[in-house]
Amino acid sequence: MKDKSEPSKKNENNSSGLSTDIPGKVSELELLLKKVLPRNVFWKIVLGKGLEFDGYRDYTSSDDASLIDWKASVRSKKTLVRKYVEERDKKFVFFIDVSDNMIFGSTSQLKCEYAAEVSAALAHLILSDGDKVGYALYNKKIVKSKKPEVGNRLFSGMVYELSDPENYGGISDLKKVMDVGLQMLESDTSLVFLVSDFVRFDQSYKKNLELLAGLVETVAIIVRDPLDNTFPDINKEVVIEDPETGERLIINPKVAKRTYEANAQEQLDNVKKVFDDLNIDFIELLTTDSFPEKIANFLRERISGGRVVSK
Repeated sequence: MKDKSEPSKKNENNSSGLSTDIPGKVSELELLLKKVLPRNVFWKIVLGKGLEFDGYRDYTSSDDASLIDWKASVRSKKTLVRKYVEERDKKFVFFIDVSDNMIFGSTSQLKCEYAAEVSAALAHLILSDGDKVGYALYNKKIVKSKKPEVGNRLFSGMVYELSDPENYGGISDLKKVMDVGLQMLESDTSLVFLVSDFVRFDQSYKKNLELLAGLVETVAIIVRDPLDNTFPDINKEVVIEDPETGERLIINPKVAKRTYEANAQEQLDNVKKVFDDLNIDFIELLTTDSFPEKIANFLRERISGGRVVSK
């Protein structure tokens, strides 16, 4: 039976490119961050515990109040903020899932389009501060990669690869990718971003992620479509397909809704538990979210250098 309401799986293996507004999202995120974050604390926010503590100084009106160390201030009887050594030539690496799972969308954007905008906006932010960005697009292997570099040429190349539909497809397997990815990372890498829907994530990934998190600070960006978490409340038959086997199943969402949602929530909870166990900060984004505000709030929370999870 043909499914008249099947969500779109567009831009797969065609030459039209992805539907993204990367320049617009870059500008939106950077303008928002300028309003809510002092420039001189940006890398402390991004790196969290990754910067080296370098003592205290007196608080000034230009400082962000969240930088105040209240315990030290009470002891010294004056308001103090923490200082951090700002190392230059920091290196950030993005591992971005481009598998079949990401070529899916029930809204105006596919997950891969949304993930491309998020990754590019963050990369531009890093590059504009003079630091280095590298990337690896992956499914069950690394499809395209670039070692960390500075400048517009790196950004243009990253945007080109993220926008090329020929780079998308295949089965996602972060476990296999990390076998190679861990060897790709340079010893002075500052932070790794993992960008995926993590819908094929299971406990077999944990060992390699533990090795990754032990080597370098890691942040996970979970990009999901609403239909990853819930079925629409419609009472008619639809077709779903396993991208790995091609097997199709006819279901009624209204009948299967409760079981589907329970299984989806359990799978997502398991992903988050692994991240929590490994001290990996993460942010969960739906393709219906305007991500610049959520990313800005997420980065602000990292000022404290503690565990950050965001939904």
